[in-house]
Amino acid sequence: MEDLKQAYTILGLEEGSSKEEVEKRYTTLLKRERSRAKEQKNESVTGKYQQQETNFKTITEAYRLILAHEDRKVTDAFNEKEYGKYKRFSGQAQKMDHFWRYYRFHTIGAIVLIVLIIYGINSYIDKREHEKFLAGLPPVDLSISLMGTFIEPDTKEQTGPERDEYYNDRLGQSLLKSFPEWKRIEHSLTFVPQEESSQYAHLQKAIVTLMSEHPDIYIVDKFMFNWIGSQSVFLNLGDAPLLAEQLTDDTAMRLQAEGDATAQIYGVDLKESQLAADLNLLHADLIVAVRANANNPDEALQFIETYLKTIP
Repeated sequence: MEDLKQAYTILGLEEGSSKEEVEKRYTTLLKRERSRAKEQKNESVTGKYQQQETNFKTITEAYRLILAHEDRKVTDAFNEKEYGKYKRFSGQAQKMDHFWRYYRFHTIGAIVLIVLIIYGINSYIDKREHEKFLAGLPPVDLSISLMGTFIEPDTKEQTGPERDEYYNDRLGQSLLKSFPEWKRIEHSLTFVPQEESSQYAHLQKAIVTLMSEHPDIYIVDKFMFNWIGSQSVFLNLGDAPLLAEQLTDDTAMRLQAEGDATAQIYGVDLKESQLAADLNLLHADLIVAVRANANNPDEALQFIETYLKTIP
């Protein structure tokens, strides 16, 4: 405190003068010092100037001491306002606040990194578990993709994942009912409404499914039959003699795909077959088509022939 009192005396100010007064006084003394520097023109005044320079260094030190004291006052007032409510824990609260201010981005980054690591580990574990589950399943006898206005009737009070699991299991079991020698049928369902106003987003999903999935059979409605079939995705069923012999004008579904000179048989209408009852889906049409490069073409034709024989 004595040093502070002396600092005010060196500047020629009363103790406790405001910061503005200190700044103003130091600026005045600084201007005088610069004027003295310009007056040093010969060796004869060098000694006198050096003494004055030493005195100004003392003035500068006093000025800095006062400013440091004023800054501490502001800081102490702020800390009292911010952390005074914590009383004897104010020191710890202040340290935590300073840490968060200076290292918050580092802390947030570390938390995000930890979350990503945990997510990655869980995803890896889930993937391994899923792979282990699939490895324990019997080989796929047939894969089916349903696309169009197919809706599962809400006959169970389950919702969310439990409901989806229930319907997936039910649909898979229903597809195996007429094929006791088969062990496993893979299937997926993509709902696509026929109303143009709400069709776009669903068609985008259907395009992704067509590109990412490779089913043996497509079960579709008339709109999706024409939409997919025009892209030369389906197998020409007219080239399967045993199946072609069983088809009638009512069950044979024709369209002209790209490269065809005339309309060919690319699908079979099984709306009146046992398939409609087995699936237990709300539907307008039930057309079955085989993918041109199906992995299980024989089983796909067997699927159609089996249900075709159930039509009255």
